[in-house]
Amino acid sequence: MEYAQIVIPDLISGAKITYTIFFFTLIFSVPLGLILAIFGLSRFRLLKAAIVAYIWLFRGTPLLLQIFFVWFWLLPYMGVSANRLVAVILTFSLNYAAYFAEIFRGGIQSIDRGQYEGCHVLGFTYPQTMRLVILPQVVKRVLPPVGNEVITLVKDTALAFAIGVRDLIRVAQTTASRDFRVDVYLYAVVFYLASTLILTWLLKKAEQRFAYYE
Repeated sequence: MEYAQIVIPDLISGAKITYTIFFFTLIFSVPLGLILAIFGLSRFRLLKAAIVAYIWLFRGTPLLLQIFFVWFWLLPYMGVSANRLVAVILTFSLNYAAYFAEIFRGGIQSIDRGQYEGCHVLGFTYPQTMRLVILPQVVKRVLPPVGNEVITLVKDTALAFAIGVRDLIRVAQTTASRDFRVDVYLYAVVFYLASTLILTWLLKKAEQRFAYYE
């Protein structure tokens, strides 16, 4: 118990970095994924091909490899001065946007074409149709797969330690090496389990909130 009181403050400091990666990734990747999904359904073949290639690239390569690529090559090549945390958030956002784009695309395509035609007859513009009619239904339909990706994101944040970001896993690893104790990893497990438990509860509440579209 005394050891827990010593290490938990350090783990909390690492958890703050973990949650920073998580929240900023969601803030950037969800809107980007929605934009990619909408423009990916465009009739412009070149734009559609570019988005398909983007999604294929980020879904077809390991996230860890993408982190290495961005931090060790892309940012230095572009002459961009950024810290490790920014590099990780950038990589995670680009990666998860590709997954969210596919989820949103499937949700949009699941809406009956008759609803588009009905909105056209009523004089709705395409942006109005998407914002007022289509997207509210899409949100309800994609919540379960989006929720799965969100929970996966919590666990994937552990990959940040690979380039030295002092996240929860990095702190646990450093502490375990310093104190020659492996039970510190159990405390880290509690942080992850608590996070996924809270997220699962929030997602269920969100599904109930949008249930009126059924």
